[in-house]
Amino acid sequence: MTFARLVLAAATKDPVPGMPESPLPQKSYATEIFHHFMKNIYPLFPCFSETAALNILNDIYHQQSERVISASDHWLLYMILAIGSTMQSQKVNDDYYNLGVSFVSRALDYADIALAPGYATQIQSLLLLTQYAILDPNHFDSWLLIGFTARAAIDLGFHQDPPMSTVVDRAALDMRRKIFYCTYALDRSISMVHARTFSFTDDAVHVAFPNAADLDRKGKDGDSGPISGPQSVDPGLLLFQLRRAQSYWYQELYQSYATPLQDPASFVWQMCLDMREWGESLPTSLPPGIRQMFEQELRYSYVYCIAPSARAPEINDYHRTLIFEYSLVYLLTMQEIAHAGLNGAFYTYHDALKVYFMANQFLAVLRDSEDMLLSGAHIQIPIARPGAPPAPPIPRPQLRNGRAGEDNISRSLRCLESVPQTLEVYGRRWEDAVMLKQSFEQLSADTVERLRERRKIQNMKMEQSAYPGSSPSAPSPRVPAITRSPQQPREIRWVGVDVSQMMHGGRGHPQ
Repeated sequence: MTFARLVLAAATKDPVPGMPESPLPQKSYATEIFHHFMKNIYPLFPCFSETAALNILNDIYHQQSERVISASDHWLLYMILAIGSTMQSQKVNDDYYNLGVSFVSRALDYADIALAPGYATQIQSLLLLTQYAILDPNHFDSWLLIGFTARAAIDLGFHQDPPMSTVVDRAALDMRRKIFYCTYALDRSISMVHARTFSFTDDAVHVAFPNAADLDRKGKDGDSGPISGPQSVDPGLLLFQLRRAQSYWYQELYQSYATPLQDPASFVWQMCLDMREWGESLPTSLPPGIRQMFEQELRYSYVYCIAPSARAPEINDYHRTLIFEYSLVYLLTMQEIAHAGLNGAFYTYHDALKVYFMANQFLAVLRDSEDMLLSGAHIQIPIARPGAPPAPPIPRPQLRNGRAGEDNISRSLRCLESVPQTLEVYGRRWEDAVMLKQSFEQLSADTVERLRERRKIQNMKMEQSAYPGSSPSAPSPRVPAITRSPQQPREIRWVGVDVSQMMHGGRGHPQ
């Protein structure tokens, strides 16, 4: 059995159907799909040469080409076209999706050589298959695939920079670093969204960031140290920086010792400060879709970092208010992105899992401190000890239609009602998202009904105050809020549902 067949046997869910012999689509159409990939995904995951990929496209469509096209070249092009087509799909089994599957079927004919161990092309080929798997979870398990990819990168030593005295080709070194950090970025994001362990720890990594396009001319190596303000418009480098920051606190809070930190608040506030400073220095010239994606990733990171964990198990009303505001903005923004077609950046099935996660966080803090959050009461910022980082400021509520005045009852209802609508859009493309929608509707039904009753009572009181001469009515009953006893578990990352069990295969959650 070849390594390729081992990988495919382990990571394949539903077999990719074999396609009857048929001609490739017109070159003009293939070129359009190719450029869609290069515009939306390649800037984030530059794991191969764009020029080389374009040459392969031209050679495959130019029958008289004298250049021998390798199996890895065929795999590279067909997977680019598969991803570029599938990411434009709007519902299961539409033309974009079916064309993507047909390109994967073509690529699999070259798997034995493209996935052969011992070559950089193996890592590149696995990276592309992993990216496709995130878009098509019915056919492949992305978490198993990124595990194979990480193993291949480590086996070839890509997790360690070679001694500089041995480096002859600086461009080759830079591509090596890009391949590694594309692997790193996917491993971190896939593991976090499934609440699972990373394929390797940061302690094993000694690789400088690749040079950005505007730094290459200066001949400087990227710094892979703590997250800092971006100096480049290169989206890939920015993504690598953000994943490095996420990796640090995720390992500390979720993959480290089970004993609480000595000063968990200072650790969490420092992580939030580092990420906030990075976000505030994002270049203004970033494409709008990429910028919005980074802003959403920051909100997701804040909530993930602030939420209760084994090493920071206790949260107070200030933490809950931060989670309330960040998750609310995230969920309402994702509703807009979903209804706009999910084509502004690289959005995948994993974003449906993130929506479900953030919605559960929102619901959990609302159940914990409903009266406090809905009243909009001012929460005093925690006083930091000398030398400790300050707590992040509570975000100001976004204006709706350019107007202020929407209270937290209405904001919360709008947020909770948006979640099934967003997951319904995802469900058109990824059937598992329908289960997430149904699950959240069940979990949130009582809370939504209670908030609607509160709003109804509030509106009645406002009407009575507007007409002081009207006859008095019986006092309205107070709507009880659900609170959690301090003795109950503080792990609220998923409310009542183990999402990992909705996925096929994979390892267990970190404890």
